[in-house]
Amino acid sequence: MRIGIVAAEPSADQLAAGLMQALKIQKQDIQFEGIGGPQMAAQGLESRFPMERLSVMGLVEVLGRLPELLKMRRTLIRRWRQRPPDLFIGVDAPDFNLKLEQTLKAASVPTVHYVSPTVWAWRQKRVKKIRAAADLVLSIFPFEQEFLQAHGIPCAYVGHPLAQHYPLRPDRQAARQQLGLSPAAPVLAVLPGSRGGEVQRLARPFLQTAAACAQQIPSLAVVAPLATEKTQAAFHQACREYAPGLDVMISRNNTPEALTAADVVLVASGTATFEALLCKRPMVVGYKVNPLTYQIIRKLDMLKIDHVSMANLLSEAPLAPEFIQQSCEVDQLLPPLLAFFQDKTQVAQIEQQYTRVHESLTMDTSRLAAQAVMDLWGEKRHA
Repeated sequence: MRIGIVAAEPSADQLAAGLMQALKIQKQDIQFEGIGGPQMAAQGLESRFPMERLSVMGLVEVLGRLPELLKMRRTLIRRWRQRPPDLFIGVDAPDFNLKLEQTLKAASVPTVHYVSPTVWAWRQKRVKKIRAAADLVLSIFPFEQEFLQAHGIPCAYVGHPLAQHYPLRPDRQAARQQLGLSPAAPVLAVLPGSRGGEVQRLARPFLQTAAACAQQIPSLAVVAPLATEKTQAAFHQACREYAPGLDVMISRNNTPEALTAADVVLVASGTATFEALLCKRPMVVGYKVNPLTYQIIRKLDMLKIDHVSMANLLSEAPLAPEFIQQSCEVDQLLPPLLAFFQDKTQVAQIEQQYTRVHESLTMDTSRLAAQAVMDLWGEKRHA
């Protein structure tokens, strides 16, 4: 059995790798090809392009890379038209994957989209494109299934795999010991995103905020886990430029440890806010996109929700202050960060709420997703 699979960023690489591993348990003779990262490669993926070339976000930001992205997609389509896979799985990256899925579906290849596009949040007209592209959507959040099914899109809710992998009660002292941090020191975790563009836009305000925080909190330790060698190098350079006097522990591939060790988190909107929730950490969320992208989103009224971070969307009440675009600056970010360091009662309430969310999302996600994929394949084979 040959499966085409495409992921575009580290969180999708992790998600896809778990699914690939679960699929191999159900059917051992599976070959995977497409685009992915190191975790997918470890599960046997033959990657046709470096995953980092797909990792771009924003309306305007895509334009500069559009010729390359279109060429990559055409190459995959041409290959898979000549030798169709038995099934295709697009993992997130809807702007790239949905067209790929639609083309393959028209060629009678069963198609799965893993991680529902955020049509419930913005660009709701995309439901038509999803319906035309995917035979099945695997959703990782409970509120997505009802929305998609109401629009005629087959959907299986499989839970979020990170909820299963993070302990319900994190061991902060063990995490600090692993990172070499003092058991008693106040710790701030700074996560400026997994994409190069995110780090480029958020490193300055985040580092300036961390430096201002360090001036008011004695012995503050600052940890910054980065996803790739490139983002790590970019953040190193930003530290020298924007916070030369700040001692920052920069690392790679240890986000769970850094979040668990932290007292408070300053984080880019994205998967990391969900990870901070799973670590039961109070967080302040910041985000910036290309100014023109932001103007287009606002003028066309494309955003349909009041909050952008998954931590707030999943909680009963918004517990993480959000600062988007012009408000994502040190004068706005600093006060709530300091308040979290000082208000232990509020932090305890946040921990309780995030624990309840974590409990509700814990499922055997990769196994359930693999079963849904194999069920679809079986149905299509016998149709």
